[in-house]
Amino acid sequence: MPRLGRGEMKSVNAECCKVDAVVTLDSKGQILLPKDIRKRAKLKPNDKLAIIGYERDREICCIMMLKAERLGNAVNRVLSPMLRELRK
Repeated sequence: MPRLGRGEMKSVNAECCKVDAVVTLDSKGQILLPKDIRKRAKLKPNDKLAIIGYERDREICCIMMLKAERLGNAVNRVLSPMLRELRK
């Protein structure tokens, strides 16, 4: 897969991923997730979110949030193919 230059975005299935909101980081480093996104993601007070950073050139370029309860399944889906490839 070719590397993308800074600022370039790979084409993504538009039905899956899209920009739902732009949020602001406040002076305490906190963000507020819009009510509509919390509702669609079925987030409730005290739900745990895993923060996943994608790093390029020693700098985090993308940040993703995932419900912590789903983290195990997501990691397994990503790592299983890699581990199978390593065993070959």
